[in-house]
Amino acid sequence: MTVATDEIYEKYLQKAITEINALGDEIAQAGAGARVPVLGSGHPLGDVFLLKYAPQPSELQEGVAFYGRAGNALLKSLQRLRVDPMAVYGTNCLKFADSDEEESRPFLLRELHIVQPKLVVVMGEPALAFLNEARFPLARTLAATEGELQTFTPTIQALYTPDIDESLDEQAAKTRFWNAFKLLGDWWSSTPPY
Repeated sequence: MTVATDEIYEKYLQKAITEINALGDEIAQAGAGARVPVLGSGHPLGDVFLLKYAPQPSELQEGVAFYGRAGNALLKSLQRLRVDPMAVYGTNCLKFADSDEEESRPFLLRELHIVQPKLVVVMGEPALAFLNEARFPLARTLAATEGELQTFTPTIQALYTPDIDESLDEQAAKTRFWNAFKLLGDWWSSTPPY
């Protein structure tokens, strides 16, 4: 008896949704009601995994990663590059305003295991250092080389860009971010769908 590919994908999707929701509950419990968590958002099996270091005030207010200016800028950039925003998942390394790296690192590792992206877009040197120190299985150390595809694991590529939050207020910084980020469009157009 053969099972249709769509049915298999639906099973993986349901599993990912359940695991992401459970992770969100665990992060909220880690806040002990006194700290507002900032949870990842997007497709739980997204091909593209956006990663930045710390939540901004708008993200802390809403409890959602990439809420606000950075999210709006990225959505416009994805549309410009013809990348399906429904195939993207975004999160922060730090899950609370006052969290430390040791507390947050296991959460990020779980997110990567659940989402199983094909590409991780690492935004800024603090996020890069955090990811390199996370010790994800079979991971290679990534370099701060802007706009160049790197091998993160045998199944995941990485793209390093400047920090999106630091790139929004000055034209030269926006241009630098865009020049690095636009490689995502080429990668997307050459990546076969499931």
